Amino acid sequence: MKLLNQSLVYISIPIFLIISLWAVVFYFSMLYEIHDSIDDGLDNYKLLIIQKSKRDATLLSKTDFDESNYAIRKIDPPTEPISKDLYKDTLMYMLNEQEMEPVRLLTTTFQHNDQYYKLKVISSMVEEDDQIRNLFWASICLYVLLLTSIVVIDKVVLQRLWKPFYSFLEQLKNFRIDQGSTIPKMQTKTQEFVELGKATNTLINRSLGAYHHQKQFIGNAAHELQTPLAIITNKLELLLEENRLNDTDAETIAQVMQTTTRLIQLNKSLLLLSKIENKQFFDNQSLSLNQLLHQVVAELADFRQFKNIALTIDETELVEVTMDPHLAYILVANLIKNAIFHNTENGQVCLMIGGKTLIVKNTSSAGKLDEQKMFKRFYRATSKKKSTGLGLPVIQAICNLYHFSISYSYTNEHSFKITFT
Repeated sequence: MKLLNQSLVYISIPIFLIISLWAVVFYFSMLYEIHDSIDDGLDNYKLLIIQKSKRDATLLSKTDFDESNYAIRKIDPPTEPISKDLYKDTLMYMLNEQEMEPVRLLTTTFQHNDQYYKLKVISSMVEEDDQIRNLFWASICLYVLLLTSIVVIDKVVLQRLWKPFYSFLEQLKNFRIDQGSTIPKMQTKTQEFVELGKATNTLINRSLGAYHHQKQFIGNAAHELQTPLAIITNKLELLLEENRLNDTDAETIAQVMQTTTRLIQLNKSLLLLSKIENKQFFDNQSLSLNQLLHQVVAELADFRQFKNIALTIDETELVEVTMDPHLAYILVANLIKNAIFHNTENGQVCLMIGGKTLIVKNTSSAGKLDEQKMFKRFYRATSKKKSTGLGLPVIQAICNLYHFSISYSYTNEHSFKITFT
């Protein structure tokens, strides 16, 4: 959930509870005031009737409400003290309306000349009932209006408050350390956001410095290491061509040359990994993976035939990806090279492409690879010294760079599957 929406929820829930409680209290308070006003009128009317009955005894024989709003009935002497006045809402048939209408009924007991009487006094609540109904709907409308207004106002205020933050966040998303992007700026006077912007820019500047130093180191390493390694290789080749060495010395120099060649390959792979991880490849373009696959297979034909490896290609549809052509070539070439290099004599390699996936399967004398270590640098499942242990890490680094997924399975043969998103 976005921070803006989360803030709105945290603010709206307490406001919702407070306004809900206020609406209930307000409604019942108004209802109480209406009933209290009617009850005061009934109580005053009761006192007037009791006082009038003491002067005019004929009132004590009025047992029906008929045209008046009270009725008196003689009762037996109560066995307990006379109870308090009882107020309640009820319905009574009204002749003028020809239907039952709500009334407020007061029931009380009084004594006159050693006789006890029960007095019932009513007051029509037709208007008050309409008033209560109107009050109820007015309270609901006011409640909804207040709640909606507060939520809308909060959202507008919060959007304005958080706008610099989201603008800064969008700048961070678009910032690319490898493309010389403008450093994001926090345009606000809010102290916390200003401090966040300063802290973020400090980290960005440090990262930029580290990136440029590392990039410079990689460039220097590529030049300074490759040159002496090439000189060593050339001099060793010259020694071997002079034919002045005995067999033992020649064998020793051949081993040194082999080690130097491996060192050159190792250096190239490490530099390539560093460049990939530092995102130093910019030339992304749409390319046909099928065409690239056939190109790599053709280039490795001699290597495959030397080991007598049978290779099949199963194409179900054309697959196009957007990536740097050099990295695309390395990705496909490394997969196929590994499948051939780590294969058995007279083995098989199967390439399947289609549905945004590339699958490379190969037979092998070695068992299943350790899935916890296979993508770690310098991990080698076999004891072959020619392997640098960097083929799979390079493949994974390229997949991570372009958010491709790579998976491995083993059922009597190794299978690597890459899904291009």
